[in-house]
Amino acid sequence: MGYTAKQASARGSQKGGLTAHKGLGLMASRCAPKRRRFDWIDRERYRVQQQSNGKPKVGYVVSAWPRLSETFILNEVISVERLGVRLRIFTMKQTEDKVANSKASEVHAPVTCLSTKHNFQAIGRSSVRLFLGQPIRFCQTALRALRYRQKGVFRCFFQATYLADLVVRESLTHLHAHFAHDPTLVTMFAHHLTGVPYSFTAHAKDLYVKTSPELLRAEAQTAGAVVTCTEYNRRYIATQIESASNGKLHCIYHGLDLSQFKFCSPSARDAQPPVILSVARLVEKKGLGDLILAAYLLRKRGRCFRVEIVGDGPLRQSLEAQVGQLGLNDQVNFLGSLPHERLCRLYQRVCLFALPCVVAANGDRDGIPNVLLEAMASGVPVVSTPVSGIPEVICSEVEGLLVPPNSPARLADALNRLLESPQLREQLALAARAKIETCFSIEKNSRQLLSVIQQVGANEDTLSV
Repeated sequence: MGYTAKQASARGSQKGGLTAHKGLGLMASRCAPKRRRFDWIDRERYRVQQQSNGKPKVGYVVSAWPRLSETFILNEVISVERLGVRLRIFTMKQTEDKVANSKASEVHAPVTCLSTKHNFQAIGRSSVRLFLGQPIRFCQTALRALRYRQKGVFRCFFQATYLADLVVRESLTHLHAHFAHDPTLVTMFAHHLTGVPYSFTAHAKDLYVKTSPELLRAEAQTAGAVVTCTEYNRRYIATQIESASNGKLHCIYHGLDLSQFKFCSPSARDAQPPVILSVARLVEKKGLGDLILAAYLLRKRGRCFRVEIVGDGPLRQSLEAQVGQLGLNDQVNFLGSLPHERLCRLYQRVCLFALPCVVAANGDRDGIPNVLLEAMASGVPVVSTPVSGIPEVICSEVEGLLVPPNSPARLADALNRLLESPQLREQLALAARAKIETCFSIEKNSRQLLSVIQQVGANEDTLSV
């Protein structure tokens, strides 16, 4: 059974989720002549749809939906829908989040889960239809899958057959995937199976850890556009792909709906003791161990404060143990995962925001953490590190303070400096809000993405591969 994003939010981790359109059986029966058994999109049909509808009918392919740690995708989907684009959401698996994001109820797009575990029979039927309709294309795509040494490549291939079946049945004109590993791999296979053009957005761990250079080159070669969320990432991708694909590269920052983030001047924040907030998944690349050490150094200086850490993850137990070993149980509090609306209220009362990101041992790193943007939009002075794309949003001493990664002492110095200087806090907060308004508006950045997608359609001379 299909379900809307609004229903998905209420269902949480409820299993299942097939297509939401009731008339698919009738559509399938009317599709192609009986000898074909499958209605393959041709060039003329594609052009007629583009001309008659004005805007494409886009399928979004994501890892899980809705995911609390990927609010930036939810923001983008809501904004793109507000621009009048008809969307379909395809999720690789059901979300495992225990805390729901209430904003998911604002999404109108139907959601389909592509999980092989929960859609085994549907995937089997789709594979048979694809094979009978286009046996050569089906076999060529299967052979392509053999080339990639990517974990789960054949699972992705069969998920792609399900996706391709739905793409054709629902006459989607474009596919856009988030994350360069499995979601884009599935989307690329669906492109080979149907000829429908696609684009993808690369982010962080997917780019530096989960996607091989060989696969990234293939994706860039076959995609109509390659989007990423930082100039740092764009430069990295350019070194990994064929030079002929560089013209497809676009940097489009994550955006915020600024109406949700009221600016509160640092001078109006009078909580005592002052609160230093950090919001992150509890993983190595967030540098939270350094924040805890910095808190220890601040306490040794006699500074009165409290640290509140929002989020959960595999390092929670070890971080809590570190807090206990340093005797910081009265200063450092772990709040776990929180609904986004409660997090927005936290931004209004805390004194500082700290996120000392590092490059993890396996190469994982952030792009531009969305929580930095949210804190800056809310008027919270921020301290971070010049890792990856962070200097693109924070120029040290202008919109915030940057300290070297893996430097708890320097982090403690920066936090202490801000705690001592109301004037500096005010100065940084005002500049930070201005930067967010200029460069990180969700409406502006969504229009930029839509323009890229429409240009892909305009550049398509043929849908054959």
